[in-house]
Amino acid sequence: MATLTSTVSISHANENNPWLAAAARFDEAASRLKLDDGMRKVLGTSTKEITVHIPVQLDDGRLEVFTGYRVQHSLARGPAKGGIRFAPDVTLDEVRALASWMTWKCAVVNIPFGGGKGGVICDPNVLSDAELEKLTRRYTAEIIDFLGPERDVPAPDVNTNEKVMAWIMDTYSMHVRHTTTAVVTGKPMSLGGSRGRPEATGRGCMIVTLKALELRGLRPESTSVVIQGFGNVGGMAAKLMARLGFKIVCMIEYDGAVYNAAGLDIAALQQHRRETGSITGFAEGEDIDKAEALFLPCDVLLPAATENVIHSGNADRLRCKILCEGANGPTTPLADEILAEKNVFVIPDILANAGGVTVSYFEWVQDRQGFFWNEQLVNTRLEEIMTESFAAVVEYAKNHKTNNRIAAYMLALDRVCDAIKLRGIYA
Repeated sequence: MATLTSTVSISHANENNPWLAAAARFDEAASRLKLDDGMRKVLGTSTKEITVHIPVQLDDGRLEVFTGYRVQHSLARGPAKGGIRFAPDVTLDEVRALASWMTWKCAVVNIPFGGGKGGVICDPNVLSDAELEKLTRRYTAEIIDFLGPERDVPAPDVNTNEKVMAWIMDTYSMHVRHTTTAVVTGKPMSLGGSRGRPEATGRGCMIVTLKALELRGLRPESTSVVIQGFGNVGGMAAKLMARLGFKIVCMIEYDGAVYNAAGLDIAALQQHRRETGSITGFAEGEDIDKAEALFLPCDVLLPAATENVIHSGNADRLRCKILCEGANGPTTPLADEILAEKNVFVIPDILANAGGVTVSYFEWVQDRQGFFWNEQLVNTRLEEIMTESFAAVVEYAKNHKTNNRIAAYMLALDRVCDAIKLRGIYA
């Protein structure tokens, strides 16, 4: 079992390792908080790391065995909470890092969860729906003793969605012999999902960006935005920000980028992609190189795609004033140093994209109550939590004379550490 050490060294050779990136930020925050070695070990070690091997009979009759993981990083503040991803490049190091980030993320927004994460090594693009369902149900069955509304509550992540969550919920319910909707979040509305959940992460990004604009003396209508990723996070953020008057000058996707200095019509671009399968070739924009698009001059850059897109090799070329991290881990530790020198205002991922887990918490609460809220109430409560959390991180940064990312980590570690001290160590 890996532990976040107190002597983490990040070099150009290993800066893209997500576990080391998480360790480096943890280390700096723990040092500033003057945590003793014992508490560092407790906070820096996963509670459980589960590896399972999942046999699945494919549609053609062949048997294949897939490897899956579920990591519970901390249960000090409540059940583990975190998504499940299906991807060919899933690694245990990645899942460990994401589980620890979920611990800090839940603590930053002060919701009563610990951190968890899961993943299965597979390529869902080559699997049929029937094969995916078999894989999902068997994976769930293999880790079922560790799941439950009071133990571990999964959610969608890369290449998983509300349909996958429905399969997990049903599998768990069949094993415990009663319907248990609160075992997962991100479910279909008809199975206990929450209103406002699809927009939650993008809406959270928008809320904290608005708060950052206030600090910089900017207004939405005079703010240019570049967004990487046109999926659930980036697409929703673009749609919601455009409604408020933000000028979305560029959208970047895996297959290209489209630019319009006057601002893109996001609704029209979404329709174009539905019709053509791509954002390129949009009549009201100019196709530009997707790699170069990150370096366009803009007020706000919102990376909402993958990890490590901003690194030591390109951070000095960024021309944004505010970096709002919609994705998990889009910026490496070495890039942080460069961004600080450039005076870029960073809204770190464990704050910026916490809108999703916040509304997942609302969904869990609603399922357990059997009483569901309207969308206005969901959005109002989300705004309250994101606004309070942004203010707490900025205040922490000011008081401790550090950047927003380390301040967010310090705030999170402080809250988790406090819970551990109050509970004591069971022996």
